[in-house]
Amino acid sequence: MTDLETGRVTREAEVVLYAEFTAKLAHVREVEDLILAYAEVVRSEPGNDLFEVYRKSDSTQFVVFEKYRDRAAFDAHLAAAEGQTFNDALAPLVEGSGSELTFLTRLDQQ
Repeated sequence: MTDLETGRVTREAEVVLYAEFTAKLAHVREVEDLILAYAEVVRSEPGNDLFEVYRKSDSTQFVVFEKYRDRAAFDAHLAAAEGQTFNDALAPLVEGSGSELTFLTRLDQQ
C-alpha cells in the first residue's frame, strides 16, 4: 500500500487498543470467569495477535489489551457472533454502558 501524501510504501496498519470496564462488586468473579473464557475464543480468531486480560490490583476494574493484524481482522472480530454473546452476558455485570475502548497508534508507524 502507498501513502498518497508521502509516496512511501506502507503496510496495512495493525489495530491496537485497550478496553476498560468495571465489574459490579457482587459480580467480580463472574466477570473474571466470563472474560477469561472469551479471551480463549478471541485468541483463536484469524488475525488476532494479542488479547491479554488484566484486573487492576485490589479493584473491580478490568483492562484488556488487544492487537489485530489489520482493520479487516478487527472488523471480523467485531462481527463475530461470540462477541455479541459475550457483550450481552457482560452488560448486566458491569458498571455503566460496558467497555470503554481506547485505540493506540504505534509511534514508529506514523
